[in-house]
Amino acid sequence: MKTIEAYFKAAIKANASDVHLVSGQMAAMRVDGQLRLMEDVPLSANVLQEEIFAILTPHQHQRYTESLELDISHSLDDVRFRINLHQQSGAIGLAARLIPKIIPSPQDLRLGSQITELTKLLDGLVLVVGPTGHGKSTTIASLLEEINKTRAAHIVTIEDPVEFVFDGKQSLIEQREIGVDTHSFAQALKYVLRQDPNVILVGEMRDPETISMALTAAETGHLVFSTLHTPSAAEAVERIVDVFEGARQKQVLAQLSAVLRVVVAQQLLPKLGGGRVAAYEILVNTAAVSNLIRENDIPQIRNAITTGAQHGMLTMDNSIKALFDRGLIDATVAMHRVARQRKV
Repeated sequence: MKTIEAYFKAAIKANASDVHLVSGQMAAMRVDGQLRLMEDVPLSANVLQEEIFAILTPHQHQRYTESLELDISHSLDDVRFRINLHQQSGAIGLAARLIPKIIPSPQDLRLGSQITELTKLLDGLVLVVGPTGHGKSTTIASLLEEINKTRAAHIVTIEDPVEFVFDGKQSLIEQREIGVDTHSFAQALKYVLRQDPNVILVGEMRDPETISMALTAAETGHLVFSTLHTPSAAEAVERIVDVFEGARQKQVLAQLSAVLRVVVAQQLLPKLGGGRVAAYEILVNTAAVSNLIRENDIPQIRNAITTGAQHGMLTMDNSIKALFDRGLIDATVAMHRVARQRKV
């Protein structure tokens, strides 16, 4: 078996997005959304565990031994890797996401003016949602870097682990990692308001306490960015509300209707000529949408996106069709994704 770093170097050379090293399976990497085997010999469980433990600090080793789950970051040749360690079939497994050193600009990502303009917001909640591995963190990093370059703000990120690393330009940036700088998202959010931030990144809204505190931060005059694993903008609202029970739901709906600014749902599609390109759905929290959120009327929120172009809203169907019209994706990809979208 190769060293962990040898697999990582091969992934960097292939411009892969992910590496998968699983005991008893063949090493694989994901390139342009497709899995490719890196060799034809299954990985030995014992050797793989030794190689993985060799890159861990004693504290990380202890955390993994206690919980059998661990998220960490690792750097190699100016490339950062977000690594998840886990157990499967009684043996260790590793999934690593490559994080580019250079943060792409909104123009590089073809974000469009509706999304780029979010950097000018001073308060409220901005959600970027979509499946795992579809560029949510990259989109938010691009927007934060735009703020960093264009205005004097205090930006605090709370991540598990830290992904893109920012160098302060016009802004002051602090990056806090779960397990290293704080114990949890909720605990970090409890104290972040005492740190005089203007902009807060919550890596993921995972639990009721984190969601509640993120809403409070947005409610008290801060601009909060976060992510959720939902396929559409309307389902992001549904997911947040479903985390709570009973009377608490009404309170959260009222908060969300007041502080939400925009939900961007994105998915990466195979690009003609190689690589991937993002399609977006955009929900803008207009007065009408705010009322629908307060009433928890998810079907009508979907309809509001369809009829809300004049407010900067965009359906995923129209975004996919625009990519096809610009020659960025082929007809098969466009038809398949539009058909899938209509089943959601």
